[in-house]
Amino acid sequence: MAPNSIDPAEVAKFQAMAQEWWDPSGKFKPLHMLNPTRLDYVTAQIAGQFGRDRAEAAPFAGLDILDIGCGGGLMAEPMARLGASVTGADAAEGNIAIAALHAAEQGLAIEYRTTTAEALAAEGRRFDVVMALEIVEHVADPQAFIATCRDLLAPEGMLIVSTLNRTAKSFATAIIGAEWVMRWLPRGTHDWRRFITPDELARMTHDAGLRVVDRRGMVFNPLGWNWSLSDRDLSVNYLLTALRGTASPSSS
Repeated sequence: MAPNSIDPAEVAKFQAMAQEWWDPSGKFKPLHMLNPTRLDYVTAQIAGQFGRDRAEAAPFAGLDILDIGCGGGLMAEPMARLGASVTGADAAEGNIAIAALHAAEQGLAIEYRTTTAEALAAEGRRFDVVMALEIVEHVADPQAFIATCRDLLAPEGMLIVSTLNRTAKSFATAIIGAEWVMRWLPRGTHDWRRFITPDELARMTHDAGLRVVDRRGMVFNPLGWNWSLSDRDLSVNYLLTALRGTASPSSS
């Protein structure tokens, strides 16, 4: 049996909120606000790697994309609209039920499954792109999870991860601000001790035999009430892109 990176307590948190995935004013309001910015980053990285023109009608046609920890499908649906063949996987059955229903209502063909990254890898599934967005800070073993994501990549495949940095600013913003003050998320949604610094994540990807090609911050502007990408500020939310090539995992 394949090892499992799932933390049951973390899954239960999101299972309890599953009904609110598509409510932009509900408990997933922060993700709805963030989604256009991370979507812009993800599509730019994919287009650049695979030589696609985002201005075309279906620029990602022919690409197999996995959204691991897909939640209600906030990123899976745009990928499908861009022409990709999309698989959405989540350990929380309630999330998958909501995601599948919403996709059907939108007329989108997305393969949604209640499963784990390890189970998909054991099946021999391989993808051009694996998206692991806002999930690595919730898994039981981040290093093992990144290694499994590598196993899910086709040769020259791309892994895109987004997560939270472990800084005083991220505690003030993501815990005190988002959970305690604004109450955008239930208290306890995030555990600051499980946040991962960009250098730690880069080391994990390197040790898994992946090559980091980009890191970018996502910065919230309280005056404009919007998000933007930053080349310099990775102090709270950030994204990392890595490629699978011929390098072997580090033995260190």
